Amino acid sequence: MSNTAIQVEHLSKMYRLGVINNGTLWQDIQTYFAIKFKKDDPHSKIGENRYSGDKDHFWALKDISFEIKQGDRVGIIGKNGAGKSTILKMLSRISSPTEGSIKIKGKVASLLEVGTGFHGELTGRENIYLNGAILGMKVKRIDEKLDEIIEFSGIEHHIDTPVKRYSSGMYVRLAFAVAAHLDSDILIADEVLAVGDAEFQKKALGKMQDLSTGEGRTVLFVSHNMTAVRNLCINGIVLNNGLITYSGVINECITSYLSDKIKEGIINNYWEFENAPGYKNIKVKSAYIKYEGEKLTVKTSFDIITEFWCMEEGFPVNVSMHLYNSTGECIFNIFTANIPLSKGLHKAVFHIPANFMNDGNYYINNWFVYNSTNYYIHERSNSFEIEEDRNISGWHGKWIGAVRPINFIARTLE
Repeated sequence: MSNTAIQVEHLSKMYRLGVINNGTLWQDIQTYFAIKFKKDDPHSKIGENRYSGDKDHFWALKDISFEIKQGDRVGIIGKNGAGKSTILKMLSRISSPTEGSIKIKGKVASLLEVGTGFHGELTGRENIYLNGAILGMKVKRIDEKLDEIIEFSGIEHHIDTPVKRYSSGMYVRLAFAVAAHLDSDILIADEVLAVGDAEFQKKALGKMQDLSTGEGRTVLFVSHNMTAVRNLCINGIVLNNGLITYSGVINECITSYLSDKIKEGIINNYWEFENAPGYKNIKVKSAYIKYEGEKLTVKTSFDIITEFWCMEEGFPVNVSMHLYNSTGECIFNIFTANIPLSKGLHKAVFHIPANFMNDGNYYINNWFVYNSTNYYIHERSNSFEIEEDRNISGWHGKWIGAVRPINFIARTLE
């Protein structure tokens, strides 16, 4: 494998839904051994896609292959149910593949769920030694790392308390500190880091980057936070329905993952009252873009308009428009005043001036907020594309960032 840390070839994973249930024990045995020895199921339908699944089984992964180099930081992204956690569980040897092979060079430390590998009756200190022993470390080596682990976790005052009394945040702090500091060659972290607070997430991401660049460890990171994935990872793998749809540089992977959610052009949406999205006090009638001219370019001013029905007289609400780019980053938000509304139809208009937005694809999330803890989020209410104006002289590339560069004359100090 030379410089290869992980090599996956033709990996598939099938989960059974209930029982095999072909009708007889003999037929069930035939199906079992056909799958085990990579043969065609004699009881499958002719012409059936073997990975399509049926009422009795489900393929979480379907014949995927990839290779990860030592010291690489790889983000695995995809929607819920795409197969991300299934891959990590097999790489961690928690579950075995139905088909294919996995070759791993080195020790693996996994952080898949809150409290993974911890015994609830043992203290935090005792669990550090337990995890070290599982990785094959000697007590002397764990002693050398102990103070560093405890300090990084930030739970010094609770380290001798049984972990069953820990909060989920304390669990993940200690679990990550153990996985990051004990001797391992590959660190696998699932969405579990989302349990920690913002400060700890930043600290954990920085530590994983240091492990890769400074110690040459391989890091696999799964998250729905595209900003965190982009900041940490170098390369990526995009999964959809158990298949790899894209792999390569992380920015390109994120763009590929989000591209199916943002269509090119302008997508305006209108709803009838009966099927309008919303909640008991608010129903959304429409979300659309209004502008003059044949097309929306960087030199065009436009309005983002949301119409909605207020269902209660005197209901106080403000509308907050969140604008996102194609990689899922929130560029900015604009909001209306929070005032009591009359019962009936209302309109929120957000004006975007010309020569402000950069060219690219964008989408809108509308928030209807009536106090700090009660709100309704209308996700992806509409989307639009802003085109470059090629008549601009002297520049025919793409400006960096989401907004246009601003020309100004600086005054000199006198």
